Amino acid sequence: MSRLASHWPEYVIEALCLGLFLLSAATFATLLQHPDSPFALTATRPLLARALMGAAMGATAIGLIYSPWGSRSGAHMNPAVTLAFMRLGRIEPVDAAGYIAAQFVGGVAGILIATVVLDGRTGDPSVNYVATEPGVWGRGAAFAAEAAIAFLMMTTILVVSNVPGLARYTGIAAGLLVAALITVEAPVSGMSMNPARSLGSNLLAGATGSLWIYFTAPTIGMLLAAELHRQRRDASSIRCAKLHHARDVRCIFRCGYVSAPRELV
Repeated sequence: MSRLASHWPEYVIEALCLGLFLLSAATFATLLQHPDSPFALTATRPLLARALMGAAMGATAIGLIYSPWGSRSGAHMNPAVTLAFMRLGRIEPVDAAGYIAAQFVGGVAGILIATVVLDGRTGDPSVNYVATEPGVWGRGAAFAAEAAIAFLMMTTILVVSNVPGLARYTGIAAGLLVAALITVEAPVSGMSMNPARSLGSNLLAGATGSLWIYFTAPTIGMLLAAELHRQRRDASSIRCAKLHHARDVRCIFRCGYVSAPRELV
């Protein structure tokens, strides 16, 4: 049986996870930013609004990573993460292609569903489909910031996931970093760090002129983190491409966990 035929459940899960992440992002952004919301804070207390948004999205990421779905697919939810693990030899190219295609589909579907569920409120200028756009410092600063935070995220994932005593906390570390970056970095670039997260939102918002930043900078940052990790440590030391490795769930990757179940349905 071909990989595409046998691994399609993991691809679908990647789409579902990123779709749910976008639905959560749009919902909390509407609550915190839409002028008709009783919880709107962005206009009066922007730092508090970003902190609450960060906490919500960090918790969403952690929940998805440790969910049965996230445990099955590895919860990449990001083409740049998938490409970095492919560079490290932990995911086959055909699976990487399946993951990336699913992530883009999930990201676009997530913001479209959010727009319907929230009765079009995501289209209000205050929410703007949670599009990611450069801040007042311009595109150069946004590019540099996106590359830097992507490098930081991938480095965090690789360091924590490959320390036996800490590996189980990789998803928590990633979620906490998401929360912190939304709070402090969002004014610079919008805090995307993810091409598939930005595509649908920016298309709906008509913010396509800056999309190249969110496609290239996160990918460069994460690939650089992977390359530096690869140079510093033997590739075999990288245990798996999953952010949370549950022992009773099948693993479709080139997995360093000796007893990892690979053929469970």
